[in-house]
Amino acid sequence: MVAAELLPPLAGKLTNAQIELLRLFSKNVSEDDLTGLKKIISNFYWNKLQKKADQAVATEGYTQEDFDAWLNDPNQ
Repeated sequence: MVAAELLPPLAGKLTNAQIELLRLFSKNVSEDDLTGLKKIISNFYWNKLQKKADQAVATEGYTQEDFDAWLNDPNQ
């Protein structure tokens, strides 16, 4: 069954990703598998962030000195 069919009141509040994850994991997984899945998801988002940062560096011309200045700015 689809998550939206199982939980009608929540169906409008869940994202498409949440519904898909509910479908995929309708049964328990081991703690090791759960840890592995968390790492996969974290890596997925890390890679997306890294690509966006690389694009910003390429288009804006940021340098390591810019990043160091931002990190060491006392007003931050």
